[in-house]
Amino acid sequence: MLDHSSKISPTSVADPLTEMLRGLRLDGVEYGRCRLAEPWGTLFPAQDAARFHFISSGSAALKTPSGEWLQLRAGDAALLPRGDAHVLASAPDVDPLPFGRYGRKQVCDGVFDVETANARGGTLAFTASMRFNIDKLHPLLQLMPDTMLTSDLAQNEPAIPHLLEAMAREVDMDRVGAGGILARLADVLMATMIRAWVEHGCVETSGWIAAVRSPDVGRVLAAIHLEPDRDWTVAELARLMGASRSGFAERFARVVGETPARYVAKVRMHQARLWLKDGMRVATAAERLGYDAEASFSRAFKRIIGAPPSAFRNRDPAPTMLAAE
Repeated sequence: MLDHSSKISPTSVADPLTEMLRGLRLDGVEYGRCRLAEPWGTLFPAQDAARFHFISSGSAALKTPSGEWLQLRAGDAALLPRGDAHVLASAPDVDPLPFGRYGRKQVCDGVFDVETANARGGTLAFTASMRFNIDKLHPLLQLMPDTMLTSDLAQNEPAIPHLLEAMAREVDMDRVGAGGILARLADVLMATMIRAWVEHGCVETSGWIAAVRSPDVGRVLAAIHLEPDRDWTVAELARLMGASRSGFAERFARVVGETPARYVAKVRMHQARLWLKDGMRVATAAERLGYDAEASFSRAFKRIIGAPPSAFRNRDPAPTMLAAE
């Protein structure tokens, strides 16, 4: 995060998409290498972390959160950015078992084997649980579809298949340090997929995506997300755009769909929500956001998030991909 004493110039966030991706990172990745004999079916429950599936050999049917069945062939991969509940199976008519019912064996740091009986020659799939440093309420994750297929995105981003091949090789070799290398490859893959989706896969002409595509509003948006705990004023944001306060406010509201003050407040409270989930005291979060009184912070938080700050304190962390069901 940038030092609050630093001065952000319009040129310092000249590429909004780069800045937004710089602020988005994976905080943790866990992989399962799955060898599955037909018939097989796996139910993945909803979770806060993203889910990722790559079919190395064989094929699979994916039931998306919306209920649609998609066919995945060798070389295909799917990302569920909000971790919604879904099913992965050898065929749509197979009754799925919760993923936690399958036995697992640790291969190396961050990589586990999951295998069914007589699985040799069946489907080989890599599945991952990826924890972003943002939650489901972030505007970027909210706008994404519930399922993103690399076969669609690779048409405009030829690096995607090569990244998938590199990840598959790393998982398959069982080498020391594979977990760390996989985490770095996953960071690059996620950023590449998101960039391809923003540039080519999303047809939104208003809202967050339109703002990222618009250089003047986009650089303002990037600055807000790079410093979510900064108490941005309309005057400061207008200077970033290089416009008058009234001109900036009118253009921002037209492109983003809400006023600058409202958007800044939402970003700040979503950041506070993450702090609270990580164990920060309510009083500390209020002070860090510049509130003189905890009560006024709590009122603003509830107005935007829909629940009081206490609802997010000391919550149990979301289950990981391989947690028992």
